[in-house]
Amino acid sequence: MERDHPLVRDVFPDLVAELTALLEGEGEREPALCVWDLCLVDECGCGEDSCQSVRTADHPLGQPYGPGHRCVPLLPSKGMLILDVVDERIMYIEILDRPPMRCRGARP
Repeated sequence: MERDHPLVRDVFPDLVAELTALLEGEGEREPALCVWDLCLVDECGCGEDSCQSVRTADHPLGQPYGPGHRCVPLLPSKGMLILDVVDERIMYIEILDRPPMRCRGARP
């Protein structure tokens, strides 16, 4: 099966390992299992220097996620990681005030 977007694990493997550990530590079993298969759909694009956020699923900009949505704040050692989760699927990873992520492979 061919994907339109790279997997987050192929581009940012350290982020995937950190998210998995943090989610498991918070008892967020289902999202922790899903991290491995997240696609890197797009960067945030806000232009803020402190933001490295990424979309992991298509979403109409400016529209609420609707029913089943919840925010999952995590406690990394540096900066902020906040996930938008809809029906246990991670839709967006807010990555703020953290050292620049090292990427492996091409970004979208």
